Amino acid sequence: MRRLLFAVLAAALAGCTTSYSLTLMPRDSGQLHYGEAVARPGADTQVTITIGERTYRGDWVVAEPPPAAGVVIGGMIGSHRSGIGTSVVIDQRAGTEAKALLRSVDGAGLRCDFRGVHSNSGGGSCQDDRGLVYDVQIRLKEGK
Repeated sequence: MRRLLFAVLAAALAGCTTSYSLTLMPRDSGQLHYGEAVARPGADTQVTITIGERTYRGDWVVAEPPPAAGVVIGGMIGSHRSGIGTSVVIDQRAGTEAKALLRSVDGAGLRCDFRGVHSNSGGGSCQDDRGLVYDVQIRLKEGK
């Protein structure tokens, strides 16, 4: 019974983790570099990116926009115009952005801006200390 309880607990906790695959391409070549982001409830999302022999690590900080609200006014009922208005709230979480400041063990830095981090896919860019910009694709890892 105890083993079953631990197995169920482990499965429930594993379901709370969200992992993303990161693919980077520098703007001066077609070489691909890879990384991952792992989000756990109650903790920062940990990002790891390897470019050549150097591995950068850090967290991304999410900047969630507040819901936008708007008012719709007007309409037509039969041949009469109406001035009825209604309020509409728009959820913008799919456009959520994040900023990651990553460092390698030798002190090199990589600064990344990500878009769409709460969805199945997103994008963004990273820039290293030399000023080289990398385009980034973000994908939800399969099976997670």
